[in-house]
Amino acid sequence: MAPKSTAKAPADPKSLAALNRLIMAAPPMVRGGTRAVLGEGPLEPDIAFVGEQPGDQEDLAGKPFVGPAGRILDKAMAEAGIDRGKTYVTNAVKHFKFERRGKKRIHSKPTAGEVKHYRWWLEKELALVNPKVVVALGATAALALAGKPLAVTKKRGPIILDGRAGFITIHPSFLLRMPEEDKAAAYKAFVADMKRIRRLVNDQKTAA
Repeated sequence: MAPKSTAKAPADPKSLAALNRLIMAAPPMVRGGTRAVLGEGPLEPDIAFVGEQPGDQEDLAGKPFVGPAGRILDKAMAEAGIDRGKTYVTNAVKHFKFERRGKKRIHSKPTAGEVKHYRWWLEKELALVNPKVVVALGATAALALAGKPLAVTKKRGPIILDGRAGFITIHPSFLLRMPEEDKAAAYKAFVADMKRIRRLVNDQKTAA
């Protein structure tokens, strides 16, 4: 069972490094979680991508978006002219929630309550990173960023997320689970979203 306490710290960290130390020292708040997987990327980036949670490969590597979904995200960003090295990538939930089935660790979706437990960390992280645009990859990330459920199918596109310029799109892992005959069109739409995100960044720069 996950602890009931939220991810709040007794002291307010003034730097991303200080926040990350708190995250690393805290116990997992989801079933099966082992170690925290921290966000990665520069401060003051054009874009921060927020996913649901680290997966099996991310947990093993200790880095976000390095598994199959991460490779799809990298490919789509590259096709849209977005340099991943200049973006910040993180997750709403910092630990891999899973169930064991034999030797395999099977992804388990975090509950709304678990997302809420981690939300303070994410809010503080984004305040310290200060991206121009924050992108919710999937419904769990949208819930974490908005503080309320948002349907990706209805809200997909530009949106204000907790006072920030934002964008909602699918999580790249959704493409992995789709029927083969639907993947090409869905991936094309995902790349189109990445291009819209790049244009949204340019709009933010023009307005600044």
